[in-house]
Amino acid sequence: MRVVKEATERRREILDVSERLFTANGYDNTSTNDILAEIGIARGTLYYHFKSKEDILDGIIDRIIKGIEHKVSVIAMNEETPVLERFTKAVLSANVDTEVGDMILTEVHKPQNALMHQKMEKSLLGSIAPYFVKIIKDGIAQGIMQTDYPEEVIEMTLAYANETFDDTNDYPEEVKLHKVMAFIRNAELMLGMEKGSLLDAMMPMFYRR
Repeated sequence: MRVVKEATERRREILDVSERLFTANGYDNTSTNDILAEIGIARGTLYYHFKSKEDILDGIIDRIIKGIEHKVSVIAMNEETPVLERFTKAVLSANVDTEVGDMILTEVHKPQNALMHQKMEKSLLGSIAPYFVKIIKDGIAQGIMQTDYPEEVIEMTLAYANETFDDTNDYPEEVKLHKVMAFIRNAELMLGMEKGSLLDAMMPMFYRR
């Protein structure tokens, strides 16, 4: 006897199972038949929620981004935490560092998925940018930072960081360090801060203990 579930619950189940199968077997090695067999639903039920396997992957990505946005928002809005500490924690929480996240990144980095990669980047940066702007505006109010363009600074900083440091393992160590130091110094200049002001706040982005 087939179990009837609420639409939101069924959609979540499809994402959960697909996420587990994609992570365990690889996206390319997982078919919609595998997903159907694992859940025990008809193909029509799957297609009611998702048009294709690619659409399921989009749903997983969207769920990851919403989770990241929530974590960043909680950190950014906690005004009891010092500005630079909030900045560091928000950046670290914006990283995709889970097993399923690694699977997603592997998939979107494939040449044939360039549009998916671009879509994911745009969605992620758009969702978290306002919270970083909030942190910068708090820094300006406290005299820690100085800029007339907080939104543009964050837009440029996040876009550049995402593009340049998408995979820091591609760089030899000395090249990576040079790029990191240049990035931090330019961020300081855009935020009207003295040299070295952001070193402690931003180094954990690239060198985690």
